[in-house]
Amino acid sequence: MSEGLPLGWRLRATAAVLIVPPLLYFMSFARLAAWLGENASAQFEHDLDDATLARWVDRLLRTLPGPWHRTCLKRSAVLYHLLRRAGRPVELCIGVRNKETATVAAHAWLVREGEPYLESRPAHAARHTIIARFPEARPAAAHS
Repeated sequence: MSEGLPLGWRLRATAAVLIVPPLLYFMSFARLAAWLGENASAQFEHDLDDATLARWVDRLLRTLPGPWHRTCLKRSAVLYHLLRRAGRPVELCIGVRNKETATVAAHAWLVREGEPYLESRPAHAARHTIIARFPEARPAAAHS
């Protein structure tokens, strides 16, 4: 499953999978997302296949117990962090939708160039109304 994913990226991804999910329980998500998305650079871009990275992260999250076990939010947060560090212009979106049973369902996913990115079911994200997007849009500077 790790074929094609360089050792350095496997190590980075494993560290992110071990660190990020537990932080979801202890930090506000806005603060965590700001930290996860900062320092975006393209220093590692040349040796990374995004889909292979996503499969590695999925495999780790499905294997680990408790606070690490895969949810869309944990997966999206980890991939957001790793892909932003690789210089990818990805956004992390969180959305909600009303289910037929009068309950609310939430979903988290990545967006690149306006489209769901690395999602197995891209149409699933389209059924949700976005309530948060990271990085957060900054207001335009006031002109004097």
